[in-house]
Amino acid sequence: MTNIQQQLRTVLAGLSLMLSGLSTPAHAAQADYPARPIRLIVPFSPGGGSDVIARILAPKLTDSMGQTWVVDNRPAAGGNIGMEMVATAQPDGYTVLQGVNAPLTVNPTLYPKLPFSVMRDLQPITKLTSAMHIVVVHPSVQASTLTEFIALARREPGKLNYASAGAGSTIHMAAEMFKYKIGVDLVHVPYKGGGPASLAVLTGEVQVLFGSLASTLSYVKSGKLKAFAVTGAKRSSAAPNIPTVAESGYPGFEVATWFALLVPAKTPRPIVMRLYEEALRVVKQLDIKEALGRQGMEVETSTRPEELAALMKTETAAWAKVIKAASIKLD
Repeated sequence: MTNIQQQLRTVLAGLSLMLSGLSTPAHAAQADYPARPIRLIVPFSPGGGSDVIARILAPKLTDSMGQTWVVDNRPAAGGNIGMEMVATAQPDGYTVLQGVNAPLTVNPTLYPKLPFSVMRDLQPITKLTSAMHIVVVHPSVQASTLTEFIALARREPGKLNYASAGAGSTIHMAAEMFKYKIGVDLVHVPYKGGGPASLAVLTGEVQVLFGSLASTLSYVKSGKLKAFAVTGAKRSSAAPNIPTVAESGYPGFEVATWFALLVPAKTPRPIVMRLYEEALRVVKQLDIKEALGRQGMEVETSTRPEELAALMKTETAAWAKVIKAASIKLD
């Protein structure tokens, strides 16, 4: 063997040793995951639906994974602040987003100049739970069924108002999807949160609300609001006597708020799958199902992370059509 060949073999051996040394810490980190507390970013204020779900799940995930899950609320900008924090975090599995479908699939169209891309910079893990909306009106509205309500809205276009928790909120977009699919003219009246929106309908200041079951059903049972339909694919177990929009004669209409876990893009696949498996194990526990059920939620998971990614892509395209048709713009 020549001197040049010996030198080449020495260099190649050194490179191989160096590369193996570089790759070992990464593999070790994945094998030891999690080795420190995990931060669960909730892009909304404490007390809301997203926050409640996070605080139900975090203790169970802590027990299951052997490391503390810390709920970190980062509200503002319609969820964009919290999403950006995760999108730009280190892809090591220690910063996790509890996402909601409105920010994930509506905001990319509502905020065309976001400094991050939902689809490019976030890696979906799994859906956790979903909740349908309920179409309710003040008792003064002269209609007893959804069909009668739609007929009234068509006879008097622009005279019925609906309340929302603000532009881009889930109840705003549910109402806009209803207008788009059914073909009615309802006037949007935004409020600063779901509580003020519900109060506006209870007092008759506004006539209509596409509210959450958890916060609205008690008013229906007490007779303070009239319920016409739920917006899910099937009836809610919490309100089995209230038909779906499809059952009421308008097939193809379905709107729900769903919650999911996501991590920064480029998070190693073994960590993604560990989080996926742990999340599914936790949400399927009976006490967790019951706790979520009391919040008007039903456990609904993804078969694989790719299924959630496909759903986000489909819903983003659907909401873009609604936003364009309604000419929705943020002030």
